[in-house]
Amino acid sequence: MDPNLLYWKHEGQSFVSRLRIWFNLLDPSTLLSSDVRYLLTVLCLQSSVHADTGDSLPLVFRPPGLSFQVVASFLPHSGVKPALFWQFMLQSYTAGFNHANRNSSSEQGKKTSLKQLLLLAGTVSYATCAGALPQIFINRLGIRSASLQTFFRSILPIPLSAALAFFSVSTIRSEESETGIQVFDSKGSPVGLSKAAGQKAVRETALSRAALLGSTAAIPNLLVLLLKRTKVFKRNTLLAVPVRHMSVAFVLGLMIPISFSLFPQLGKIRKENVEEELKAAAVDGQLYYHRGL
Repeated sequence: MDPNLLYWKHEGQSFVSRLRIWFNLLDPSTLLSSDVRYLLTVLCLQSSVHADTGDSLPLVFRPPGLSFQVVASFLPHSGVKPALFWQFMLQSYTAGFNHANRNSSSEQGKKTSLKQLLLLAGTVSYATCAGALPQIFINRLGIRSASLQTFFRSILPIPLSAALAFFSVSTIRSEESETGIQVFDSKGSPVGLSKAAGQKAVRETALSRAALLGSTAAIPNLLVLLLKRTKVFKRNTLLAVPVRHMSVAFVLGLMIPISFSLFPQLGKIRKENVEEELKAAAVDGQLYYHRGL
């Protein structure tokens, strides 16, 4: 078992311990780690190296890089073109992050397939258009009602952001569910590929990403809606803009380590839930797998 996974096995089995680790890992300075430097510390190793291949992760797709997502994607837009542009930026980044941090244990020695490239392009295209739907509705339907504009600008983006985040992970990492991922026994020895473990890993990661982007859309929008009812904001309507920007950045920064910590990096799957040929290897009643990120 990779040293990264052994570290998570011993140090990251409780939510609190995982949260503490991720707060350290998400220090933006780790983005500047060189190949020599990150080998000198466990934290840099965890955030810079892929646990399946041992290869250095692309700089922009290391976990600390997620804190630099495009905040503008979560803000109201005045037209369809800006909405499509910022959604494209967001969905392209999240798709690349999901692909770079997937479980690739069944792909050792293989190049990225044409199917994976098509999935990436299709996911980005679909999610970009779907993410811009609120603004498209407002413009195409000529909505002028304040209550309807509030619905499309502040309410609809909440479930939409969560659903698209779940969709992106599920689609881009669908190969893990179809071909299986490497599972390990209690001693850390690989025992084979499991589709059941792959499905569980993808589902857990999709739920954590939905929690991340759904919360980032929900809390700032609901906060601004509440503040607009106060006398101060009624007299100074321009205050809503900086409050929304700052709250999006704050919630995003807070939710990244929380969402990463919702499920263990080294997940467990019970003996009765794996394939028949792998049950004999689960001597302690469970097997382990790398969830990906």
